[in-house]
Order: sequence, then structure tokens, then C-alpha cells
Amino acid sequence: MSRLDRLAKGREKGGLAVICGTGGLGKTTLAAEFARRAQRAGKAVFWVRWQNDAGLLADDLTRVAQALGLPEGAVADAHSGRAVLVDTVWGHLAAARGWVVVVDNVDTPGRVGPGAEPLANYRGWLRPDGGGLLLVTSRDTSTATWGTRAHRIALEPLAEADAGAVLLQHAPTAGTPEEARALGVRLGGLPLALDAAGRYLAQPTSRHRTFTSYRNALEDEFEDLLGATDPRATDPDIARTVVRHTWELSLVHLENEGYPLTRPLLHLLALLELAPIPRSLITPALLADATGTTVTGAEVDTALAGLHQYGLLSAGTSDSELAAMGAAHVALHPLVRGVMALASPGTDDTTILAALDNHLLQAAAQADRAGTATALLLSPHLPSVLDRGSDNSLAEITIYNLADVLEASGHSAEERHLREHVLNVNEGTLGPNHPRTLASRNNLANALDNLGHHQEATDLHRTTLATREHTLGPHHPHTLASRNNLAAALNSLGHHQEATDLHRTTLATREHTLGPHHPHTLAS
Repeated sequence: MSRLDRLAKGREKGGLAVICGTGGLGKTTLAAEFARRAQRAGKAVFWVRWQNDAGLLADDLTRVAQALGLPEGAVADAHSGRAVLVDTVWGHLAAARGWVVVVDNVDTPGRVGPGAEPLANYRGWLRPDGGGLLLVTSRDTSTATWGTRAHRIALEPLAEADAGAVLLQHAPTAGTPEEARALGVRLGGLPLALDAAGRYLAQPTSRHRTFTSYRNALEDEFEDLLGATDPRATDPDIARTVVRHTWELSLVHLENEGYPLTRPLLHLLALLELAPIPRSLITPALLADATGTTVTGAEVDTALAGLHQYGLLSAGTSDSELAAMGAAHVALHPLVRGVMALASPGTDDTTILAALDNHLLQAAAQADRAGTATALLLSPHLPSVLDRGSDNSLAEITIYNLADVLEASGHSAEERHLREHVLNVNEGTLGPNHPRTLASRNNLANALDNLGHHQEATDLHRTTLATREHTLGPHHPHTLASRNNLAAALNSLGHHQEATDLHRTTLATREHTLGPHHPHTLAS
């Protein structure tokens, strides 16, 4: 608001401001509030609704210029061909002072006209040359679209504390500020979603009456709470007010502008976890396998650029470690992901998921060569492959190797997440005493020890050792490995005598079974 106020008062050069960002951020709300303040301050304020028609925009801006004193004769000259209407209108708007014109929802700026000349050349119906402020709202965030003289005000989701404050304003008795903040984070700070959730919680007849219960319900009831369809959503004005539909407008615009891959690509990315996605995973081969069509690298680049331009995905990173590694990635807003996962892409999800799993495993198998950053980016997305696979052995080996990469690079928390998931799956499918289950329990215990969770590591190692002694015998190499690892965990706990005794036993057995010069004997 302060920046818009400075522009309206002429303190900054240029008279075109663009409030831009994805659907649901409150662009129109911000413009309307500024228009109200400008009107109270004595400005001549006009509100124009972009209707995807350059002719209608010409009529609207001509009427604005006439209201600001453009003579009827000048308009008549333009209509008779003795002058150019757009230049006549803007010539007058450049001379007039003290006005604000809002052109709302210019989501297809390439159609503003007149003609096909780019808007950024500033010879069409939207220019920065006025004596007042021309304020545009749009989902298109590209500098290339608006040109260098436009003041782009790019809206972002609300910060955590502000999101919580919005919810508390709606439903002050639904919980603590901390609980409101947690729900705000889950809603990604999106004002449209915060408003919907707040209004729901304020209703005394709602099933969920607290911030926490609403947040928990989103996991199983997303489609009912925020992903519900509205039968009136064929009206774009209604669609903008419904979380389920607001991003559909952007996808339709992109498809109409010649970006056919945007919808299947966004749906594909929504099937991944809510975490940064490595750019290297998003290949033409992945899209081709998922859609059953031929896809080029240029088409993938174009689709990603279009989604980014309309705010449907973000690129880069706010994570300092990943930024330092130069790890290129994209990310989805949590609600964009939730809505797109519900939508049908026109292709069987089984095909898409099979393609996704195959390419995730391929990428993970190459992670040791691709580097730590790629391993970090892939790690949140691999467990789902294990959950979906009919034969888990390949996924398990791949995750095991990826966890080794994370362990070697010191990323024990991410390693633990992978080890824990493998253990849970193995216990559920193979049973607690299966050799693969025991191996995964041993690996998780080592990860816990590396994280400093020595007691938890010790307990897991004791369980693994007891089972291996019973099923494999006291001299089996896996049993000896468990005894060695338990001794290491005990040493970390400060139980040095017990650790020493175990190491002596392991050493004696290895000398007897492997010989005095075997590497495992020397390790003992």
C-alpha cells in the first residue's frame, strides 16, 4: 500500500503498477482497498474489468478519458479515422492529473491490443505514460510481459504469524496463536484458503471447531474442506473465490496460449511429496512415459516457464544449504499440490505413477554421481515408491544406496527418515524377524547413533542382536556385525565396560572364524 501510495503521488517515475501473483493471494482485494483510499483522498477513481476483449477495454478506457475531460470531438476524429483512438485516449490521460484507473484480472495480457504488438512496447491500451496511476492486477508475473517501466508488485503468501492472525480474526475461540499459526502454515499462507478455513471455523454448526482438528482433518478430508467443486465455477468470477477452482483459470489461460503440457506436468508434480523437486528429474522422457506422447526438452522448458510465470510453481530455493550447492529445483504450494492431485489429467494415474516411480529410482540410482544436493532433493520422494511397489526389492536397494550417500555426506536426519521408512515397510510385509527387516533395523540404529540418539540406537541394536543370535547363531557374520554395532552404541552412551566386553567377544569369534588378518578381525 505504501508503494502504491508513492506511485499515485508521483514520487516514483512511471504511472503503471502491476499487482501480480497466483490465484488466491488477494490481488483484487489489495487493488480495491487502494482504490477506496485513493477515492477518500480526492482522486478520480475508475474500475475497469478486463473481459478478455481488447475492444471492450478500448470502450472502457475511452469512457474514462471522457470522464476526465476528453472532448467528444477528439473521439469523433478517432472514430472517423482522422486520429488513432488509443493515442488520443492516452494523450489525454497523460495530460490529466489526479486519477487512478484499476484494470482488474488482466490474466491474458497478450490480448490487450490493439493488434498483436507486445504490451511491453507501451503502444497499446496499457501504458505507463499517464498523469495518474494505472493499476493492473494479473496472474502473469513476468517482467518480459509488463516491460521494464512497469512497477511490479509481486504478492506472496502471508508469513506464518500473519496467516495465524487472519485465522484468529475469523475464529478467536478456535485455539491458541500457536495452533492458528500451525494451520496457517498447512494452508501455505494463502489468503483465499485462510478466509475459507476461518469462515468455516467460525460457524457454530461446523464439524471441526478448532484450528488443530481442522488441520488434522485436511489429511483425510481435503476434498470436502478445500477441494470441493462448485457448480457455479464455470463463471470465472465465482472460480476465483473457490480454492478448488482458482488455479484452473490459470491453466486454461496457459493452454489457450499454447502451453499444452502445463496441466499434465502440474498433475505429475502434485503426485510427488510436498518437498522441493530436483529439476533434473523433470525430463522429456518422464513426461513422455507419463503422457504416452512424444515430448521434447524445449516443451518441458516452456511448460515449466509457463507454470512459473503464472505462479503455479516456484523455482530456486530458500534453503541456504541447497542454494550453496547450486541445486536447481521447483516446488509447489501445498494447496496447489492438494487440488491438482484431485484433478484428472486425462491419463490413468496408474500409468503416471509407474512412470514417476521408474524415473525416481533411476535418478536415485545415479545420486552418488549426481552429488549430495540431488540426493537430498530426492530423499523425501523415495519412500512413496516403496509403498506403491509390488516388488519392493529394487526400491529398497535403491533407497539403501541413497541413504548411504546421505550418511557419507553427514545428512543423518534425512538418512534416518529413509532408514525408518524401509524398516516400517519390511516389518509390515516381511515380519520382524526376516533377514531384510533385521538389516534395516541395524541400519536405522546406526543412523540414530550418528544423530546422537544413543539410547534409542542401543535398544534397537540389542533387539537385532538377540534375534540374529537366535535365528542365525552366535558366529554368523551378521550376528557379529550386530554385536560390534551394539558395542559402539554402548561406548557412545558411556557404558565402556560393557562395550569392551562385547568387543572382546566379537574379536575372539572373528579371529577363530575368519583368521587374525581378516579385515573384520582387524576392525574388531
